[in-house]
Amino acid sequence: MSRRLVARPQAASNNRPMLSFGFPPISSPSAEVLILGSLPGRLSLERGEYYANPQNVFWKILAARSSDLPANYAGRVRVLIEHRLALWDVLAAATRSGSLDADISDDAIPNNFCAFFHAHPSIRLIGFNGATAAKLYERRVLPTLNEAQSSISRTTLPSTSPAHAGLSFAQKVERWSALFTSEYL
Repeated sequence: MSRRLVARPQAASNNRPMLSFGFPPISSPSAEVLILGSLPGRLSLERGEYYANPQNVFWKILAARSSDLPANYAGRVRVLIEHRLALWDVLAAATRSGSLDADISDDAIPNNFCAFFHAHPSIRLIGFNGATAAKLYERRVLPTLNEAQSSISRTTLPSTSPAHAGLSFAQKVERWSALFTSEYL
């Protein structure tokens, strides 16, 4: 009697490359500050929420600056809009083997910032959530923008990712406070 080998499906690996698609922006036409990440991580994609990983301190930093930040996601989105903050990612899609920015492959596709800035003419500052977001924007987005769009002030902030623990939480809050000064809001 011969034995047949049957291929069994393998469980998805967290390190297996997969095409990830980002979210639409959280914004209103009156937004003045745009916060840009690189691309949502797997937990964020699973939950359909920006910065869903509880180890990511993005929402904690905002809570330290805004006493009215609700615990639920819908409430947080409302507060962002009320404070004239927009939230988005540099990339619309990319292949990535994990949730780290270092895992983003070269097939990355940027979001349409020409259209975004046209619909949000009050944006005066872009705050990058980490150096990778800033580098991706510089390489993949800046060359596509007109002169007015490319002249919007930019600042690179420490990443809120748990993978970037070089600064204490208090230091990150202090550095992120640049987005909340009266100069911009």
